[in-house]
Amino acid sequence: MGKLANEILEKTEKVKIRFDELTNLISKPEIIADNREWKKLVKERSSLEEIVEAHEKLLKLEKDLESCEKEYEKESEHELKQMFYEEIASLKEQIEKKIEDIKILLLPKDANDDNNVIIEIRQAAGGEESGLFCTELYRMYCMYAESKRWKVEVMDINETELGGIKEITFMVKGKGAYSRFKYESGVHRVQRVPETESGGRIHTSTSTVAVLPEIEDVELDIEDKDIKIDTYRSSGAGGQNVNKTESAIRITHLPTGIVVNCQDERSQLKNKERAMSILRSKLYDYYQGQIESEYKENRKNQVGTGDRSERVRTYNYPQGRVTDHRVNLTSYNLTGVLNGDLDEFIDALTMKDRAEKLANV
Repeated sequence: MGKLANEILEKTEKVKIRFDELTNLISKPEIIADNREWKKLVKERSSLEEIVEAHEKLLKLEKDLESCEKEYEKESEHELKQMFYEEIASLKEQIEKKIEDIKILLLPKDANDDNNVIIEIRQAAGGEESGLFCTELYRMYCMYAESKRWKVEVMDINETELGGIKEITFMVKGKGAYSRFKYESGVHRVQRVPETESGGRIHTSTSTVAVLPEIEDVELDIEDKDIKIDTYRSSGAGGQNVNKTESAIRITHLPTGIVVNCQDERSQLKNKERAMSILRSKLYDYYQGQIESEYKENRKNQVGTGDRSERVRTYNYPQGRVTDHRVNLTSYNLTGVLNGDLDEFIDALTMKDRAEKLANV
């Protein structure tokens, strides 16, 4: 067995031992009775499953290689010896690839990658033109979610008079949604000639995007004494869509001053549940931000996950061009991108993030 393969297997063997412990624990009646603990352990076990599978595969490849090498040494017939030689070369290549795969699997994983995601899009510089761009960003994300068969639910929206969006909060539900959307946080810039511009001059406007993982009750407790809940009537475009009852909810977290609103549902109870979901995610982001600020100066080449003050992408309409400034990637498929074709950018950002982590291992 090669030295590197042996080192990797020693690491994955420890993961397998923990995986087997968890498999045993989650079947115990006393653990099942404690729903919070059971969920926590099931989630941990699920996060280790892929590594355990890779461990078993690498172990098998190493055993197959050892067997082939023995047969190669014993064989005297040229054709059979050549066959074993080729098989050995193939197995070594597979082992090398599997080791690289396991290195990636062993990287510190974002515990929220599999979670649903809460996205906020806000009007920034550019007035009404920025609001119209917010609408297009929202449509782009909806189409991307649809391509992954994920569900989109609007939680709060404030529209402009011309059909744009001042701000919108929505949730994308689907396994792995946060892992794909988390790189969208930041300032998105649009360069185009507004319909209202008679001189044909190109204007630059911006919208901000904030991406938060949905945080479950088991991950963050919010005490009743720390929140203030107000009700109010939903606002809207008028007509039948405006609620005549106070079903909209505003929750203020007193220790931090964080305020969230939800008015999409007609039911006050449903709006409260959704508002609490947003609040949990915002508090998680707030406390994580406090922790990260302690070592932020030492972080280099941030991909940009979470910094909404960072300009991340430019959408240039006259040239049909989209540029992501974090990875210096340009696509001339503006229409496709706005129709939800985001994988090229997200894959590049994921690879950059992964390469930086591997370099620090």
